[in-house]
Amino acid sequence: MIISLLLAHPSKVSFNHAIAHKVLATLLELGHVVHFHDLYAEAFDPVLPADEIPKEAVIPVSIRRHCEEIGEADGIVVVHPNWWGQPPAMLKGWIDRVIRPGVAYEFLENDSGEGVPNGLLKAKAAVIFTTSNTEAVRESAVFGDPLERIWKDCIFGLCGVRDVRRRMFGIVVTSSEDERQGWLEEVRTIIIEAFPS
Repeated sequence: MIISLLLAHPSKVSFNHAIAHKVLATLLELGHVVHFHDLYAEAFDPVLPADEIPKEAVIPVSIRRHCEEIGEADGIVVVHPNWWGQPPAMLKGWIDRVIRPGVAYEFLENDSGEGVPNGLLKAKAAVIFTTSNTEAVRESAVFGDPLERIWKDCIFGLCGVRDVRRRMFGIVVTSSEDERQGWLEEVRTIIIEAFPS
């Protein structure tokens, strides 16, 4: 399988980086081809210019490569922190520039963009690993778990990915080394289940 792996956290010593490297090692161990992008390390430009918005726009080579990779991926893994109930701006900019019409979705004939898009991604599964410093119960009860809605309903669901799994790890700031090691083993298990060899 071809798997796209995206990491969006600026600190190389973050638990997000540990998760992403556990995902990468597990996918390679399973024999998958992995397109791994650490968006901060690559200095990905998250700003969507106006001339890139139209479906027929000429897009930069670097963005086109991301589009091609996500379009050919059999699976997708995203790793990021929960910042104000959202992904970091870096990752939101990646979504704006890469999850675009003609790549991830299309509007059906006679639809001028006001309807529900038809998903084009061929990925069978997407796994999202998020970290948080908010209790899961509070995240759900008070905020309605916005990241679940964003990834499952607003992005991957609309782009044709039917199997969308998300696991939030927290509270990271007070977690012990033993807890983190346990979480990394859980990461490995989830990846093996989602993308068997």
